[in-house]
Amino acid sequence: MKPDPDDPRLTEAVRGVDQDGRAIETRVTVERPLTLFLNDQEIVTMMTIGDYPDYLAVGFLRNQGMLQDDDEVTAIDYDDDIDVVVVRTARETDYEEKLKKKTRTSGCAQGTVFGDLMERFEDAALSTDAVLRTSWIYALSRAINTTPSLYLASGAIHGCVLCQGDKPLIYMEDVGRHNAVDKIAGYMFLKGIAPDDKIFYTTGRLTSEMVIKTVHMGIPILISRSGFTAWGVDLARQANLTLVGRAKGKRFVALAGDRRLVFDANPEAVADEPRHLQRKAGLPEDAA
Repeated sequence: MKPDPDDPRLTEAVRGVDQDGRAIETRVTVERPLTLFLNDQEIVTMMTIGDYPDYLAVGFLRNQGMLQDDDEVTAIDYDDDIDVVVVRTARETDYEEKLKKKTRTSGCAQGTVFGDLMERFEDAALSTDAVLRTSWIYALSRAINTTPSLYLASGAIHGCVLCQGDKPLIYMEDVGRHNAVDKIAGYMFLKGIAPDDKIFYTTGRLTSEMVIKTVHMGIPILISRSGFTAWGVDLARQANLTLVGRAKGKRFVALAGDRRLVFDANPEAVADEPRHLQRKAGLPEDAA
């Protein structure tokens, strides 16, 4: 599963002028509100590109601790006319108290976490058998960064990818990286995908929110082409999460969980990142 940049619902054409004053037409990413209900209770309204509302809804509830491991989702009803998705469960739910406590995260599109930010974090146990071969880092970066995507077509988007070994499995995009994470979490929950041998790749920053959500999903390895925050690194070390950032071209930095790394590739044999990707990321063209 991967992005479909040709989906007409996800971008629209906008007219403007360029730096020379010439008339241009460019495609821009669409964002729209999606209101989520859990059974009869309204939970949140999210800004999203609008694809995979079922996975986004379930993943959001899952990462907020509102869906338990043994919960049975009996139905997911989506009405695209009024931009509402309703997740129905066999268990009766009431999160009135949890919804009173909100934390605004560092995620773009104003990510919000309800309840205790560290809920379930300290009890999480990540697989100690998982490994990360450096050849996989290079292969994943190359495959993901050259996959046709909204990021390459119109920008203003974040991508997250569930991987196994050197193979991308599920690639999701959204205006907020937290939404892209939640879509993958929802897919994993609904499809019963085990996390122990998986790798999570994101184009966004390695913040506390990204680390917490990855740990909540039970995935032992998190990789990004972007950088770190100090709290994100501290939390990754507490949880024994392997945290790899600045993964561009032949370079990367691991600031937590480096015991899982297997150095099986020669960096000098790895090609630098293509120049159009460097420009897209705002890098000098001789940087990788």
